[in-house]
Amino acid sequence: MSVVSALPFMRPLQISPGRQRRHTLPASEFRSLSPEDAISVFEIEREAFISVSGECPLHLDEVRHFLTLCPELSLGWFEEGRLVAFIIGSLWDQDKLTTDALILHKPHGTTVHIHVLAVHRTFRQQGKGSILMWRYLQYLRCQPRVRRAVLMCEDFLVPFYRKSGFKVHGPSEITVGPLTFTEMYHHVRGHAFMRRNSGCV
Repeated sequence: MSVVSALPFMRPLQISPGRQRRHTLPASEFRSLSPEDAISVFEIEREAFISVSGECPLHLDEVRHFLTLCPELSLGWFEEGRLVAFIIGSLWDQDKLTTDALILHKPHGTTVHIHVLAVHRTFRQQGKGSILMWRYLQYLRCQPRVRRAVLMCEDFLVPFYRKSGFKVHGPSEITVGPLTFTEMYHHVRGHAFMRRNSGCV
């Protein structure tokens, strides 16, 4: 069992007994991803980002790379066994993101770099991205070494991440072709009340 699925707030959502389904797959499940999920992850990511910016945050080999090195820093949302949304992260050990952060996992870092959050096109405009991010941040609060989460995004996504509690750090040093990004951060320590009530051991 993965660390994520072992935590109370990461347990699969349950449907009421009166509406029990006949198959054995949970109606909704949150769990860490594995390299076996890489193709499903990349298909969702490619469709979500290529149509908007023309670039994917992670290529397929990079998806496999991070899901092999640090699967515990990923989170997938599955509906009846089908991946519908995901987050992939890795550890970083500097105040600001650099180009090395795009490909490296720093095991002794205290910052989680969120590389990508994506939702399958069929399930967009349903609030799933916000829910998934909330669950991911709750999970990070239970990791004793993690102090904060950081990400970089295009300007039009800044309001979305602000709603999840992220704050603007400033322009990112990283550019991809003509694309520029804003770096954002979210402190995940110092939330004693939330930690006591989130199932953290």
